[in-house]
This record gives sequence, C-alpha cells and structure tokens, in this order.
Amino acid sequence: MGRIFNRLGLHAFVINDYQSLIRGGHNFCRIRAADRQVWNYKEEVDLVAALNQETITKHESALLGGGGILFDSDKAKYSGVAKNYPIPLTAMVKEVGGTPIMRNSAMVGAIAWLYGIPLDVVNVILEWAYGKKAEKNIILAQKGHDHAKPNFAQILKVAPVKREPTHFISGTEAMVLGAVKAGMKIYIAYPMTPTTRMLTFAAANADELGIVTVQPENEICAANLALGAAYAGVRSVVGTAGGGFALMQETFSMSGQSEIPAVFVVGQRPAPAIGLPTYTSQADLKFLINAGHGEFPRIVVAPGDPEEAFVKTGEVMNLAWKHQVPAIVITDKHQQESYMSIAIDEGKVSVEQPGLAEGWEGEYKRYKFTESGVSPMAFPGKPGAVVKVTGYEHDEDGYPIEGGLMDKRMGKMKGTIDDLKKRETVKAYGGENAENLIVAWGSTKGAVIEAMRLIDKPLKFLHMIYLTPFPDWEVMKHLEKAKHSVCIEANMTGQLRSYIREQTGHLIDKSILKYDGRQFDPTGLAKEIKGAFEWK
Repeated sequence: MGRIFNRLGLHAFVINDYQSLIRGGHNFCRIRAADRQVWNYKEEVDLVAALNQETITKHESALLGGGGILFDSDKAKYSGVAKNYPIPLTAMVKEVGGTPIMRNSAMVGAIAWLYGIPLDVVNVILEWAYGKKAEKNIILAQKGHDHAKPNFAQILKVAPVKREPTHFISGTEAMVLGAVKAGMKIYIAYPMTPTTRMLTFAAANADELGIVTVQPENEICAANLALGAAYAGVRSVVGTAGGGFALMQETFSMSGQSEIPAVFVVGQRPAPAIGLPTYTSQADLKFLINAGHGEFPRIVVAPGDPEEAFVKTGEVMNLAWKHQVPAIVITDKHQQESYMSIAIDEGKVSVEQPGLAEGWEGEYKRYKFTESGVSPMAFPGKPGAVVKVTGYEHDEDGYPIEGGLMDKRMGKMKGTIDDLKKRETVKAYGGENAENLIVAWGSTKGAVIEAMRLIDKPLKFLHMIYLTPFPDWEVMKHLEKAKHSVCIEANMTGQLRSYIREQTGHLIDKSILKYDGRQFDPTGLAKEIKGAFEWK
C-alpha cells in the first residue's frame, strides 16, 4: 500500500510492528499517506484492515470518528459502531486455488476501491512484488475490488499528485546503499534485530551492489573479520544491536589502538540484556559514545530519516578511513524498518580517498608521527612495505614501548572536528528566531516535526545528527538564543539532555521521555510539548 500511494505521487509512511516470537504473534502495519511530506505514523487511523479477529479487538479503539473496519468475514465478525466492511477473503483465495497469505492481495483490491485507487497502479506494484507469481494476486485484487464496489461506499477518492518521483525506502536499505556508495565491499553481521534486515538486504542484492556479505558464527567474530578486512584495504561495515556490540568492545578498542578504520551500525533495543528485540529505543547513547576501554577517538552519528541514513552512513565511512578511527552509526527499529517516501540525492556520497603511503625513505612506518596524527596508510602487498599492526602501545614502527602514542591518537580529534565543521552536523527546523527550542536526536525527528505541525506557536527544533565529536560550535548557537527549551528522547533517563550539559554546561529546561518500545505519536507529543512550554 505504501508503494501504491508513493506511485500515485503521494508521500507515504509505513511502520511494521511485530513481536519477537517464533510463531509470529500479532503482526501489523500502520500506513499513512498525504500530499505533503509525511515524517511519522499516527496512532489514530481511518481504516482497520483485519485478517483476523485479534486485529479488530486490538485496534478498534484507534479508529477516528467515522472510521471503518474492513475484515475477512470468513475469519472474523464485527458488530460495533464503526463502519462495517465485511469481505469473504478466504473464500476468494479458495476460488482461485491460492494460498492463505494471498488474502492480502484481495484486501488491497478492496482498499483500492475504498480510496479510489486505479487497479492498474495496484497491478504494477503486485507485479513488482511477486514477479512470475503475480498472476493469482492480480486476480484476487480484482476480486476484492469487484466485491467492494457494489457493497461499500468509497471513503474518498485519492487524487494523483504531480511531483518529482522519490524513493520509497527504509533506513535499512538507505544505510546499505550509502555505505556501498562510499566504497563498502563487505558487510559482516551476526543476525540481531533491528539490523538483521541490513544483512538480508545486502545478501539479496550482493551481486548487483558488487559486495560480499558474511554471516559468521557470532558477534565477536564479525567485529574481528571487519578489522581483518580493513587491514587488507577493504572497506567493511559491521551490523549489530546493543547486546551484540557489548560483545565487540575489545575489538572496538583494538580498532582505536591499531588505527584500523571500522564502521559499526548499532541498532538500539529497549531494556537491558535481550530486552525487546523488535521494538524501538534511544537508550544506548551513553554506552556508545563511551564504548571500549582506554581513551581513543571515535566518530558517532545518529541519522534521523532514510535520507540522512544514506548520506551519513556514507559520510562516516569516509571519515573513519580518512582519520583512521572507529565509527558508530546509531539507529533503532523505528528507523531501520519504517518505509517512507523521501528524496535522496545520491550525488551527496562518493568514495573519498584516505591518505595512502605512496613513497617513503627507509622502512615504512605504519604509525609515523604527523602533525594531524594520521599516518600514511599502506596495505599488505604494497611493494617494500611491511605493514605492522598491534594492540600494544607502540612506537612509529609498531614495536611495543613503555609510554605510547596517546597524544598522536587523540590529536586526530582536531582534524576530525575541522572536517565536521564543513559538513552538516545538526539540522534546524521551524522559526529561526523562535524563543522556544526543542532538541532531539535520531529517529525521534519525524514525530517532532509532525507534532510541530499541530502546534500554533513559534517553535524551533534542533535535530542532533553528529554526537561525537560533539558539535558545540553549532549547538551553542541555538541553545544561547532559546528562552525556553525541552529535550525529547525515547529513553527513561534523558541521556542526550545530560550529555549536552556535560559538553556545554547548558542545562535544557525539561525532558519529554518515552520508553515503552514505541515511537512518539505526534498527536500525543504535541500535547506534551504544549504542557512543557506551559501553553494552555
């Protein structure tokens, strides 16, 4: 449905919700579309499309006034106050000799009638989705449409919108494509929701993308494989979740000590240990910016939508290789698995070449002292170069010494900061001179933008993208102008708020926090923002 709306020129947003159960549990999607950019779903809906009784029971309360329930009358019953749209989906599937899952296609056909969507658009998407197996699905879409037409009054007629075509893409897909655009040649991961789909997407498209995907036996192996690949000159990315990254700490520190660039995509889960694997959270911020033992520079970025996921994943890949440091892309389930219509300028990402050792006098020094702290890089096989690597404190040649290269390593931060000052480290939305400031990070961005549209008051929203090195040169410009401020986060302890105080000395006035595993609902968030700024 999201792709159908996108093809009509509307902007769509789709979130998938499922439980961490082998037998499936209650799975559903929320779909939203409009003739303007849509940044987030809303809890309230106009239509519940139910394939079983449980869906009606769980979601009837989300219906807006005048909303309706479209349901498989062979599997469920409804006699409530909402508009009633019964349709015999199971019988339709049996008529064409299909399989039960094909009820979806008949349901889509009925939805197409309810919203005045031409079936030829539906058929294009079904052909794209199912290929040679599309025929019965197309027949079922027609059956669903034909049943709905004489039995159900249309809800509205969706008018196609003329606009520049955009991607309908998830954060998962955007991150993989951004990394490939920046030169990634190998993706390594042990499956761990919410980044598992990066592995399956990369593997399914490996030939077309010109990459290799590897699923090793565990997370520790995945991290060390990435360092081995980078030592050999191959750009790699590791995908994991917070619990998996906890196992990678020694390797993460090894990356900092050995100055081997490594990029880790870390999907946050709610709660400690296994937590809630299939739900969303922003509770790992403090863990990730302080990851590893010992002191060493790192880069941490938190995209807020698929466009930023594409650009910033590619960007941080280049920065890691340019400055020879480990980097982390922080994400979460909401960003990874939600789809949205969004424009992406693929030209914003390309391979930026690191400083390679072309020639030298005497022996090649892997850790040669330089003003920037970044040593000329060579890879095994380079004629005349013995490329040493070590986890010990060492001299320029890589031999163990008492003392070490702390100043050299930490000196890279200046060059990294100078580099970031030329890039987009934060984004500001709303009124430039508004005295009331919202601060948030990561995927909470969409809910904040949608909530601001529901508030008839002057507001500015500062969205943090880079977290380490902390972009105080940008952040302070907004904090100093604000008369009142509130920080919005999907965690219990206000981690960004305290981190900003640690880095700047500035205490944001209030927090709005959510930690139940779901993203903020814009309607409810708008009420909380009004309360935080004490607006009646």
